[in-house]
Amino acid sequence: MTSKRLEVGIVLRLLLLLGLLYAAERALEHGKFGLLVLTVLFIAGAVWELGRHITRGTQALANFLLAVKYRDFSQHYNEAHPDRSLRPLHAVFNQLSATFRQLSAEREAQFTYLQTVLELIDTGIISYDETGKVESINESFKRTLELPYLKSMATLQKRYPVLHDAIGELQPGVSTVVKLTVGGQTMQLLLSATQFRLQGREFTLVAFKNVSHTLDETETEAWQKLLRVMTHEIMNSVAPIASLADSLRRDLRREVEQAALAQPERDLLDDVVEGIGIIQHRSEGLLRFAQVYRDFSTIGTPLLTTVYVQEMFASIRGLMSAQLAEAGIELENSVEPADLCLQVDSRLMEQVLINLVLNAAFAVATTPRPRLRLRAHRLESGRVVIDLADNGMGIPPELLDSIFIPFFTTRKGGTGIGLSLAKQIMHLHRGSINVQSTVGAGTVFQLEFPAEEAH
Repeated sequence: MTSKRLEVGIVLRLLLLLGLLYAAERALEHGKFGLLVLTVLFIAGAVWELGRHITRGTQALANFLLAVKYRDFSQHYNEAHPDRSLRPLHAVFNQLSATFRQLSAEREAQFTYLQTVLELIDTGIISYDETGKVESINESFKRTLELPYLKSMATLQKRYPVLHDAIGELQPGVSTVVKLTVGGQTMQLLLSATQFRLQGREFTLVAFKNVSHTLDETETEAWQKLLRVMTHEIMNSVAPIASLADSLRRDLRREVEQAALAQPERDLLDDVVEGIGIIQHRSEGLLRFAQVYRDFSTIGTPLLTTVYVQEMFASIRGLMSAQLAEAGIELENSVEPADLCLQVDSRLMEQVLINLVLNAAFAVATTPRPRLRLRAHRLESGRVVIDLADNGMGIPPELLDSIFIPFFTTRKGGTGIGLSLAKQIMHLHRGSINVQSTVGAGTVFQLEFPAEEAH
């Protein structure tokens, strides 16, 4: 339709131009120069109008394509234009602009949806190009690594060289676990990566998830199974030995007392009785040891109640104040806010705090001014953290990975179950226990509870 109207307009203008040319020829022939000048002016106007009519649609199309180039679809074209030939063209332009606006809005909505999903998931995601320029990171990545922004992988290398090297060695489709310390807290990150090409550029997308809690749960479960097997075998094997030793000792003692024996024979039998008694005593001690660890490996489901942290700290102070005062150890308490509370098993949590305080008291035993600080506060994420800090001798770095292993202890007479028990109890509360220590400066144990447990 537009083409026909354009052609009709051209034909009419050409006919008008021919008519004017004929009139100019007649005026020249009759020597009417005034009329000739006027006719020439009309001819010039007709030629200008013909050119304008021909190029009007082309100019409109060029303007529309320029708007498309710069993605400007806000223009509206007059569909009631005086030039009828342009009306259909303007209608098509408006339809195309509306289509482009809709596509742009849909793409923007999809992008917003994707960004919202990426911000909500607890998996850290980073993408970067072949030059190391970071194209995108999500909130979980920044929160986990405590990085407000990241423009280049070179910055990551300066901040966390271990993580940077692990990402550099990561093969697409292959996952790996890397241990990283962030803000004094050690975590284990499960890394995976993929590569893709977009607009002629190579990109690498890396995703990581903090699996420390999952791995700790698996480790704890493995230790519990091992403990159950060990205690079962120990008790089944040692119980008959203890019983037999007790029977032999009593029977032999009775025979020695009743028989008329020379002194050398009596002394020898007394030594045998004493040896059997030692066997019995150690067997019974081993049975008690196995019973303790069997109880440790079978902690039941916590009985959750609302516990005010301030009251729990007061209870700990009441239980431990005499023992700490005797050792000259100062204990400081602080709770922010004062009405901070948790949904926990008070009995189990008190047991955790008592074990930690006892360990801390041992650590500051040789410190000139021994001091413990027990502090509870809420993080911006809603999680509640309880810190127990001491100014003791600290823990050597090579031992930090071992202190939560059952039976492991560096203290003479220690059982090696206090920290293992604390870790297990925290896992039952869906929380975590971490440690930061500097040799010669002190140690901080941190209990962290999930946000939904805090009130």
